[in-house]
Amino acid sequence: MVVSGTVEGIEFEALVGRDGGVWWGQGGAEPEPLVNAFLSQVDRIGPVRAFCGLTWNERLAGDLPDAITVLSYGGLGQLRGLSRHGLLDVVPCHYSSIPRMFERGQLPTDLGLIQVSPPDGDGMVTLGIGVDYVADAIPHTTALVAEVNHRMPRTLGSPRLPLDAFAAVVETDRPLREAHARPPDAADLRIAANVASLIEDGDTIQIGVGTLPNAVLDALSGHRELGVHSGMITDGVLTLVEKGVITGARKEIDPGVVVTGAALGTASGYDRLPAMPVEFRAASYTHAPAVLSRLRSLVSINSAIEVDLLGQVGAELARGVHIGAVGGQVDFSRAAALTGARSIIALRSEVKGESTIVPTLHGGVVTTARVDVDAVVTEHGVAVLTGCTVAERARRLIGVAAPHHRDRLRRALTEEA
Repeated sequence: MVVSGTVEGIEFEALVGRDGGVWWGQGGAEPEPLVNAFLSQVDRIGPVRAFCGLTWNERLAGDLPDAITVLSYGGLGQLRGLSRHGLLDVVPCHYSSIPRMFERGQLPTDLGLIQVSPPDGDGMVTLGIGVDYVADAIPHTTALVAEVNHRMPRTLGSPRLPLDAFAAVVETDRPLREAHARPPDAADLRIAANVASLIEDGDTIQIGVGTLPNAVLDALSGHRELGVHSGMITDGVLTLVEKGVITGARKEIDPGVVVTGAALGTASGYDRLPAMPVEFRAASYTHAPAVLSRLRSLVSINSAIEVDLLGQVGAELARGVHIGAVGGQVDFSRAAALTGARSIIALRSEVKGESTIVPTLHGGVVTTARVDVDAVVTEHGVAVLTGCTVAERARRLIGVAAPHHRDRLRRALTEEA
C-alpha cells in the first residue's frame, strides 16, 4: 500500500494500463478527488474504459479527455450532458445484473476507485453510504485505490476492509455531496397523497430519490409500522424512522432494519446514519429476485418519463437523450407485482405542456413491461391496471391524464382500433 499525501502523487498508469478499465463509486460516495486525478492522467495512460453510476462531478459533464470512454447503466446526474453530446455508452441492464457483469468481466475490473470511512479501532474501513455495486465489484477487481474521507460515516452492514487491501490511499476531510431537490408543488402533493392512499400499514416500501419521492414520504407520516427495502434512501426515510412510522416490525425478512444500498441526502442525514437502524447491503442482496420474492408486503414506488396507453413505462430516454435508467425499477416492480403487494408508477400528467400519458412511447424503449405495473398515479387520480383488459387499461390511463389532453388520447385510441 502507498499512502500518498496528495492524489497527484498516485501513479494510475502503474495500476491500469493501455486498453484497461476502471470503475468508481457513485452519488455521495463518489471519490471525486481520485476521479479527477485519474482524468488528469488518462491521456498518457492510453485508451481506457470507465464505468460509473450517478455522478454530480462537473468534470464528467462533457469535456472529457479523448482517451477515456465512459460507460454507465443510465444517464444520471452529469452523465445526461455526456449523453446529449453522444459521449456516453449506456449498458442497458437491470440493476440486479450489475454484480454478475463485474464477475464475468463484462464491466471494467482492472482498477476500482472508492471512498471509505476512517478506520475503526481495528484498522478497518467501511464503504459508508455507497455500498451498492461497489461491494460486488471489489472481489473481482485487480487493484483498489481509496479516498479515506474523515466525514464519511461508518455504516452497518457494509463490508469492512483493512487498509492493506488498497494499492494506494489518500486522506481527505471534505463534505459529502448532497442531493438537493426543489420543494414540492401542488401537483407533487396531490400525486403523493394518491400514492399514500395505496399503501397499507405494515407494508415494506421501495422508493426513489427526488422531489416527488420526498413528497410521498411526507404523505406517509400518518401510517404505521412501515418497512423499507430499497436501492437507496434519503433523509425522508430517516425522518419517518425518527417519528416511529418506519419500524420494520412486520417485514418478512430483516425485521426492524431499513435495508438499502446507498444514501443520497444531506450532511445532516449522513451524520444521523450511524445511530439509525439502517444496514447497507450490496446490490446482489438489495436487488436480488430471490431476496425480493420473500417480501410479500413489498410496494414499489417508481417514477417515469412517460406511460403509454398499454401501461408500458418509459423511464430512460427523452428526445433521444438518456436522462434515466432501467436501474432497479424493473427488479422492484416485477417483484412487487408478482410476489409482493403492489407495483406503483407515479408521475406528473404533463411536463412542459406535453402529456406524459401517451398513445405510444416517444422514447421508443420500454423500461417496465405493462404486466409489471399495478397502478399508475398522477395528480388527477389512480389508474389501477391489474386485471383490466387492454381497452379498460387505456380508458383508465386516459382518466388520469391532464384533462386537456384526454380528447386527443381518445382520438388516438380510436384511430389505432
